[in-house]
Formats: sequence, C-alpha cells, structure tokens
Amino acid sequence: MKSGTTDNETHPVLLYDGVCGLCDKLVQFTLPRDRRGVLRYAALQSELGRAVLERHGKDPDDLDTLAVVVDRGTPKERLLVRSRAALFVASTFGGPWRLLGAFRIVPAFLLDLAYRGVARIRYRLFGKFDACQLPRPEWRERFLDAGP
Repeated sequence: MKSGTTDNETHPVLLYDGVCGLCDKLVQFTLPRDRRGVLRYAALQSELGRAVLERHGKDPDDLDTLAVVVDRGTPKERLLVRSRAALFVASTFGGPWRLLGAFRIVPAFLLDLAYRGVARIRYRLFGKFDACQLPRPEWRERFLDAGP
C-alpha cells in the first residue's frame, strides 16, 4: 500500500445508480459473492462517483451506466464502464464466475448494446428509490460515500 492511503483506496470501487432498483439488486447480489471483500461501493450520484466520472471525461449526470474504478488515485487509475465493468465485477468472485471472463473476447460495443437496452427500461422494470438503500451493518464499511 502506498504511503498515506487508506485500505479503501486500494480496492476497486463499483459505482452504481444509487436510486435504481436494478442497481440495488446488483449490489445486494455482489456483496455476499465477494467473499474476499475486494470491492468497495459508491453511488454515481455521490461526491466520489461524480469526481471519478469527471476525471475520466464522463458526464456525471449520465446514470445509465455501471462503472468500476481500478487503481483509484494512482497514475494507473482506469474506469471500466457497462459490460466491461460487469465482467470485472464477476471476475472478483472467483470460482465458476471467472468463466464469464470468456465474454471479454466479444467487442464491448456488442455487449453494451444489450446493456443499454436494459438500462433504458430499468426504472420501469425494477423501480426507483428516493434515496440510496442502507447496506446491512456487516457490509457498511465497504460503502465509501453516501449517495443522494
């Protein structure tokens, strides 16, 4: 760990739409499967989420994406979005989930077509919250920044 960093700065951060029902289900799905506690979480609407998106030239008001920031705060920092972010998340689970890595050979724009289709109708299918849902107490330390 580099000097002056906290433990949370060394973990990839999953950025999700904090008011989306589908995104909430995704976060609730990932937490128990991330047995090693690799991922940290922040809403796209949070200060942290907005800052990361802006740093990578993304519109911080575009909430139709899932993103993962890797190597946060270092010169190697990179932002994975949509399908590439989802594949990265699955790879952190280990076991049979690693098989999803085979989809990396599919061009991102093809995988993202399906992703964008679901993103357009996610609020209608899964609902929308007024604010981010609170995580269970045993997982709260994995959440870095409060959302809306």
